[in-house]
Amino acid sequence: MKHCITLFAACVLGLSLPCIAADPPKEPVNTVCPISGKPVDPACTVEYEGRTYAFAGDACRTKFNEARTNSLYQKLGGAAAIDAAVELFYTKVLVDERVKHYFDDVNMTKQKRKQKAFLSTALGSPVAWTGKDMRTAHADITGLTDMHFNAIGEHLKATLEELKISKDLIDQVLAIVETTRNDVLNRPKKTL
Repeated sequence: MKHCITLFAACVLGLSLPCIAADPPKEPVNTVCPISGKPVDPACTVEYEGRTYAFAGDACRTKFNEARTNSLYQKLGGAAAIDAAVELFYTKVLVDERVKHYFDDVNMTKQKRKQKAFLSTALGSPVAWTGKDMRTAHADITGLTDMHFNAIGEHLKATLEELKISKDLIDQVLAIVETTRNDVLNRPKKTL
């Protein structure tokens, strides 16, 4: 009972409490703190989109939560929004004469799953991308040009507009996508 009163008082007063497990936490997906790189305290966790993340301490957990709140991924609506966007995006891509032939022999269920995972990571999800980098993934695709890249960008923009995403957020998404242009088109890497 004392534990419940302390948690209630902390919520009412806006106090920060040390990591306390009210219920036994679900098994964390990590053993190393994603913020500090130190071993985790299994009682210091947060659940985010069905996964439990553990942290070295409350300050790390707070930073993680702030990063989630401030991420473009979360501002767009998280996993549900990315899922909806990718599904709608491919309905546009697969009827576009400029690019649809690139998907003729592609398992679209697998492609959509990979696209959702890639976009999620690129836009700020805490789940790391484990697939190929953009250059490797597109290395064997011949004939890709700026016209093809631009067509994909047009469809992504139209998708986000259709989903009523604000112009500011669309611009941020397109800026991130633009950073992949040289890799997707297999252009030489720029050196400094």
